[in-house]
Amino acid sequence: MKLNEIRDNEGAHKKRMRVGRGPGSGKGKTAGRGVKGQKSRSGVAIGGFEGGQMPLYMRMPKRGFNNPNALKLAEVNLWRLQDAVDAKKLDAKSEINGDALVAAGVIRRSKDGVRLLGTGEVKAKLNLVVWSASAGAKKAIEAAGGSVVEQRIEAEAKAAARVEKRNAAKGKAPAPKAPQGDANKVSARAKRTASAKA
Repeated sequence: MKLNEIRDNEGAHKKRMRVGRGPGSGKGKTAGRGVKGQKSRSGVAIGGFEGGQMPLYMRMPKRGFNNPNALKLAEVNLWRLQDAVDAKKLDAKSEINGDALVAAGVIRRSKDGVRLLGTGEVKAKLNLVVWSASAGAKKAIEAAGGSVVEQRIEAEAKAAARVEKRNAAKGKAPAPKAPQGDANKVSARAKRTASAKA
């Protein structure tokens, strides 16, 4: 093989269609854009416009809700923690938080906080500081002799204290707590049943 014989594979480079270069090319005159109007020009901003008719994306029913302020949490299961301890990447004797998990390679980044989930088993005695933990994960950690500190509970308590302080400064009464259940409350179904029996 010689230098002048080196070339790319057949079909590796396809020539660009040159538009607006005469009728013989098949893409002359209007360059494949049709005729007049907005769509024949660059920078078309029609999007979902349907000529004044209510567009499809507005006719369809809306479902669900995406909270723009929702926290993005890094999820960690128990088996990941145990594997890291067995591999001596995590020190079970020291406090384990998001930064320690990132340093050990258990998670890539801590995001807005760490959420502890209960898949797998844990044998090591771990002291964790996480944003939140599932009930099963917390129970498993405590059964192994460890502890879990949930930052979410502390944050919610601080937020409630701030609201109470602000309301007290404005002279507002504290917000009533949600009722846990009313023994005197009778459902409509029970009322109907009672009236039918009478």
